Formats: sequence, structure tokens, C-alpha cells
Amino acid sequence: MKLTVRYFASIREALGKGSEVVETEAQSVDALRQMLIARGDAYAQSLARGKAVRVAIDKVMASDSDPLHEGCEVAFFPPVTGG
Repeated sequence: MKLTVRYFASIREALGKGSEVVETEAQSVDALRQMLIARGDAYAQSLARGKAVRVAIDKVMASDSDPLHEGCEVAFFPPVTGG
């Protein structure tokens, strides 16, 4: 399936891009994250399992087990604090 992946804040800076269209067979957020981590380098560092990374599907907060669907938008971003 084809979907849009968006990256925010420090993840965007590390990857050098804010978004990309990805062709994948991943059926869940976790599977997509694993696929991206397998690319190595900045992806592996930014999306690593031990890193605090939040995710949203179509602008709704999601968990690793949530399913993906054709044409969805998946966003990865670090936790945000304000003050």
C-alpha cells in the first residue's frame, strides 16, 4: 500500500526531510516503524525502539498495534513539552 509518512521536530532534522510517500506491505504502525528502522543510519537512530516517539494516523494519536490503510498519513514525532 502507498501512504504518506511525516516527520516532525528532531526526527525531521535528523532525516533531512519533513515527509515522504512510502510503498509498504506493513499492516501496523509497529511494522512500518520496523521497516523504516531497517533503512539504517538516521532512520535507525531517530526511530529506535528505546527512543520516545509518538505516532498519529490521519492526525489521531495511535499506538504501535494500530492498523494502517491505503492512503493514510502517519506522523512520527518526539514527545512535546511546553511552558
